[in-house]
Amino acid sequence: MTQLQLKITGMTCDSCAAHVKEALEKVPGVHRVHVSYPKGTAQVTAAPDASPETLTAAVAAAGYKAALADTPPAGGESLGKKGGLNDDKAGGGDGALHVAVIGSGGAAMAAALKAVELGARVTLIERDTIGGTCVNVGCVPSKIMIRAAHIAHLRRESSFDEGIPATPPKILRERLLAQQQGRVEELRHAKYEGILENTPAITVLRGDARFENEHSLVVRLADGGERAESFDRCLIATGASPAIPPISGLKDVPYWTSTEALASDAIPERLAVIGSSVVAVELAQAFARLGSQVTILARSTLFFREDPAVGEAVTAAFRAEGIEVLEHTQASQIAYMEGEFVLTTNHGELRADKLLVATGRAPNTRGLNLEAPGVAVNAQGAIVVDRAMRTSAPNIYAAGDCTDQPQFVYVAAAAGTRAAINMTGGDAALDLTAMPAVVFTDPQVATVGYSEQEAHHAGIETDSRTLTLDNVPRALANFDTRGFIKLVIEEGSRRLIGVQAVAPEAGELIQTAALAIHNRMTVQNLSDQLFPYLTMVEGLKLCAQTFTKNVKQLSCCAG
Repeated sequence: MTQLQLKITGMTCDSCAAHVKEALEKVPGVHRVHVSYPKGTAQVTAAPDASPETLTAAVAAAGYKAALADTPPAGGESLGKKGGLNDDKAGGGDGALHVAVIGSGGAAMAAALKAVELGARVTLIERDTIGGTCVNVGCVPSKIMIRAAHIAHLRRESSFDEGIPATPPKILRERLLAQQQGRVEELRHAKYEGILENTPAITVLRGDARFENEHSLVVRLADGGERAESFDRCLIATGASPAIPPISGLKDVPYWTSTEALASDAIPERLAVIGSSVVAVELAQAFARLGSQVTILARSTLFFREDPAVGEAVTAAFRAEGIEVLEHTQASQIAYMEGEFVLTTNHGELRADKLLVATGRAPNTRGLNLEAPGVAVNAQGAIVVDRAMRTSAPNIYAAGDCTDQPQFVYVAAAAGTRAAINMTGGDAALDLTAMPAVVFTDPQVATVGYSEQEAHHAGIETDSRTLTLDNVPRALANFDTRGFIKLVIEEGSRRLIGVQAVAPEAGELIQTAALAIHNRMTVQNLSDQLFPYLTMVEGLKLCAQTFTKNVKQLSCCAG
């Protein structure tokens, strides 16, 4: 038997060590494995024919990095050194189509992996943290924080307090943050860094890219110097950043964006939130449930672009929890004095310990020198693309939040995949007519297709029904009937064309509605389907039945 010691990097918890141990134990010839997360090591007892290369490859496939003790890590250069991951692959020269991808988030990764699958050689260029917004500072950490806040809220107050007395929770924010960031790092390693390191056809360069012409980039490398990178096709997937409004004094005060808010190890006593975007409402409620006194300044109303009933329902739920929602309120001046924010608004003065600015996100397109290849942008700086993700410049494509498409990571990933197909000679388009969207407030907001106003603006005659949740058995059993489900249909054809829902776990029902719209189902088709009893999604069937029946007169599970 041979004794080997491996140095493991990328582990963030004992669960990671278990994953590494499991991966090594599957290697033929391995008899015993001990992995230490605190020491970052793996002790392996194996037959002589179990090579170190096989062992390090098994660890890499699990999303981590391994090397024999006192030797450089396997799989090429580590992140941030000599230009990037897999630096030995640069240059290629094998005659394969060369695709340059700027960015490493959802759109970029989907495109890079699909392009490789289709035979291309990819150079992926990232100036910051691998993984982009969603896994690092967006979807993943925010939903973890929101879930923790929901648990805190249920311990403080629920519909069953009479039988299960409430116990006010003690919030240890620093521990919640460590748990949150541990999962972020674990997913970044497993779903981004590890995959890139284990994909030989992808070269990662660390640095800033700008266009020189329609077939060439210049990359200012993170460790100094510049590198020219020519390409056959290029995908721009640079994402977006928090948009900062031009409020007097704002640039001179230590305000938060969502990035700083999610990384804070403390919960402020008083939090002011400027904005009514998805990020604004999600984080406002999360901080309120973790102990902050929260005030939202909405320039119009919450969810003003949606059916008015949506904003009304969420505003009522927020106010019932003690969140102050100031509608039609704007700050004209912001100052920071003696550790306190002072906001001058059209409705008086507001003071807070922390200020979160969440007024949307702006595309990251400045600095790319898009004029050189002739890539067109709209008034907001977003890259204009068609349904195939083509820009105005031949051979240059774009996907994700830097474009004029909806800013959702699943839209970005789908767009990246289709862009890769088209860049490698295929023909794929992105259909957004049945695109579901979810806002993770409580109750959640979930929508797909047309609202009545949008349909009328498009010249579509509609009919609609709204079902309040006191008609949904699941909501009654939960003793939580906040919200509603609304179906919008096309008059004449009776086809379902839109759904808006405000309900606990509304996000879990909206995909059923999306599939119904995608498959051009009529409201009667939906009404005729079998839905399991005592599920929230049954509310879709009940709402569909209201077009022809009074559901209050039906038995519990009437078909």
